[in-house]
Amino acid sequence: MPIFELELNGPNLIQESERGGTARSLFWPWCGANVSLLALSYGAFFLGFGISFRQATFATIIGTVLSFLVVGVSSLAGKKSNAPTMILSRAAFGVKGNLVPGALSYLIFVGWETVLVSLATLATGTVFARLGHVNHDLSLIIGFVLAVSLTVFGGVLGFSTIMKIQKWLTLITIGMTILYIALTIDSVDWSVVSSIKDGTTQGFIGALIFGVTGIGLGWVNSAADYSRYLPRTVSSKAVVVWTTLGASLVPIVLVIYGSALAGSSKELSDAIAMDPIGALTTLLPTWYLIPFALVAVLGLAGGAILDLYSSGLTLVSIGFPVKRHVAASIDACIMLAGTIYIVWFADNFFFPFQGFLITLGVPVAVWSAIFVADVVVRKKPYSESDLFDDRGIYGSVNRKSIALMMIGTIIGWGFVTNTFASWLSWQGYFLGMIGGKSGAWAYSNIGVIFALLIGFFGHVLLARKAIKAQESV
Repeated sequence: MPIFELELNGPNLIQESERGGTARSLFWPWCGANVSLLALSYGAFFLGFGISFRQATFATIIGTVLSFLVVGVSSLAGKKSNAPTMILSRAAFGVKGNLVPGALSYLIFVGWETVLVSLATLATGTVFARLGHVNHDLSLIIGFVLAVSLTVFGGVLGFSTIMKIQKWLTLITIGMTILYIALTIDSVDWSVVSSIKDGTTQGFIGALIFGVTGIGLGWVNSAADYSRYLPRTVSSKAVVVWTTLGASLVPIVLVIYGSALAGSSKELSDAIAMDPIGALTTLLPTWYLIPFALVAVLGLAGGAILDLYSSGLTLVSIGFPVKRHVAASIDACIMLAGTIYIVWFADNFFFPFQGFLITLGVPVAVWSAIFVADVVVRKKPYSESDLFDDRGIYGSVNRKSIALMMIGTIIGWGFVTNTFASWLSWQGYFLGMIGGKSGAWAYSNIGVIFALLIGFFGHVLLARKAIKAQESV
């Protein structure tokens, strides 16, 4: 039997004979996807809201745990009905209506896997530049080949391969990250860090929302993809706990430590804003630079692998007529082209592109809340055959859910600001109600919370009777 097998399942339901494992197995894919050194840089971003180290710590813990708790609850849908997330989403939006959130999710997946591989490539170039005597393009190619190879290998081969390699990626990355902390702990000046004064309530809420949206919320649309192979008899509580623990543990530690580093040195904090990964090398001895490059690539690739796998599933779920592994291969080609363009050709494309993805994050936040509400309200497993039949109990198009998604998006965009590109300055059109685009709430991104609340409670109110009728059939 080969060590790494090509997964032949796609958006179909997983047969009883193929289900196995325990809830504990979910720890590895989620930990591996969130062990990136980029989380260290997030510590500087948290302090950028004008808050203290103490407030940043609380915002990190609360935001990270809450966001991955949502991912854990969403994972229950996969365990209950053994189908990918974007197939199960059809119950809330209709079999054909789910094309709307499916297409948005696909763009998010492909976009962020491109960003992660680009960051891994650029980080490698930065590290080798410090070493000297290495051609810059050669160092970029080394990082590019390593990141792309790992991402495509796991994402195309599928579930079984991902569960194996994510465990080793996690263990290696955690070990090397611990060494990074040991080598840089002397750079933390606790007296300076503890003297940072508390910021405003709005600043704390802004950091908290940043933690929710920037760390965990983006994984909701792939949550069931990794729990669908579990037997239905597995404890639901255990699924939520192991998903949340695996995904939250390392980011919490890294963001808090990153806050301590950034709070100790304004120079480092400013450098992180310009070069999130590369700035972290300034604290290291030369001999650890190559291991640092490796841990940076492995950590970012861990997240890109899950994105590529789920993007392939999503592409097939919205009707693209190919096998899952072919869809993942197509996505890999798009990712390759996007990364090459960002790294070698575009001088000012990277930040606007991130801005575009963050803008898409608002409608995806509404969808996430609707999906979680649907999972919570339903007491029985989804009707398997009706998920694939637009004349079944879930219907073809659920206009209420699509309208709710539109309303949540319009309100959400109205209460956020996006500074990544000038063409996104139209956002924040409702901020005049709470102080304007330069007021205390301007950069809190409170619109994301509004979007989540509208999606969740709106779906509970609008769909409760319909779900009850569906489950009585």
